Amino acid sequence: QVQLVESGGGLVQAGESLTLSCLVSRDILGFASMAWYRQAPGKQRDLVAAIARGGGTNYADSVQGRFTISRDNARNTVYLQMNSLKPEDTAVYYCNARRVVITTNLDSWGQGTQVTVSS
Repeated sequence: QVQLVESGGGLVQAGESLTLSCLVSRDILGFASMAWYRQAPGKQRDLVAAIARGGGTNYADSVQGRFTISRDNARNTVYLQMNSLKPEDTAVYYCNARRVVITTNLDSWGQGTQVTVSS
């Protein structure tokens, strides 16, 4: 059972930056992709950013140009650098590790870390 532990959340003002970290209990290159999702109160959990095993990345339109996903393979850690934060970025942020078995996605999740952006 893989474990994912997020850290780095907090309360910041609009325009400020935060970096989230996700420490994974096994080799992150063993996963098809690593990603960050977020869930605001009363809303569904949405993809924020993802990085594939090969290094390709994709971002939600709402964070493109402000957020950067990266990874340190040696430390089994995935990061989310968040710049120019907005109040609408307020949410619980979850780390995701995905394996793909034939056509089935097998997802593992962290416990989440709260990010609150005040105006």
